Amino acid sequence: MLVGLIQQHNTPDIDSNRLRLAEKVRQLASQGAQLVVLQELHDSLYFCQVETVDNFDLAVSIDLESPVASFYSSVAREAGVVLVTSLFERRASGLYHNTSLVFDSDGSLAGKYRKMHIPDDPAYYEKFYFTPGDIGFKPITTSVGRLGVLVCWDQWYPEAARLMAMNGAEMLIYPTAIGWESSDTPDEKKRQRDAWMTVQRGHAVANGLPVVTVNRVGHEPDPSGATNGISFWGSSFVAGPQGELLYLAPDNAEAETVVEIDMKRSEQVRRWWPFLRDRRIEAYGDLTKRFID
Repeated sequence: MLVGLIQQHNTPDIDSNRLRLAEKVRQLASQGAQLVVLQELHDSLYFCQVETVDNFDLAVSIDLESPVASFYSSVAREAGVVLVTSLFERRASGLYHNTSLVFDSDGSLAGKYRKMHIPDDPAYYEKFYFTPGDIGFKPITTSVGRLGVLVCWDQWYPEAARLMAMNGAEMLIYPTAIGWESSDTPDEKKRQRDAWMTVQRGHAVANGLPVVTVNRVGHEPDPSGATNGISFWGSSFVAGPQGELLYLAPDNAEAETVVEIDMKRSEQVRRWWPFLRDRRIEAYGDLTKRFID
């Protein structure tokens, strides 16, 4: 499969962000991309650096008749690609989600995923905005295969990746928004990014599946001035089913590229390393507990 990744530095101009993404999708399609993955909350700046009710005005309806959903539907249809998006969903008054819509190559809605794990850390105040997902960990069936779409903070949880794999996902996909705060030391910055890549490559190994991760890039200021903002570290990457790096984007520049993934390789890797066969499922009941006292 030929997979397109778009790592973009966003501006406050939402229309411009969308139009730039659409043009890049078309460019990647012209290079043979069959699937294109966008970064988390790609339409706007990362608004979760502050808690303000005015930011709820950024949320959109994801009904196919809505302007935003129909825009990305038409982009997928015109480019002839499966398109993984990441939107701030207004489900109802006072009820909002961080939602990925996946459009098939004919523009139809293949499915959606609502982010399950919601962080609440300095400069990442997502619990203020997002209700945890209620769809569960269900792969989305598309014309290019069954996609295990998860979002950002989900990428730290092996349970999420495992459940997607157990439900038949053929690939794990993570639209992402993560970066550094300026007060972190260079050594700490390296540890953070290395941990982020290592845990996801571990999901590839443990489940015998390729992983596609697309992150934001560039500095976005803190509107409140309480911090120095976030420098999103880019580093979008593709890993194969043994965790091998197939592509790594820069940490300080935009990037769009097409990466070839051998989708048949997962079958062979799972034959060599039959982790699913050897799981001791009768001994794992305590995983549903918060902690074992």
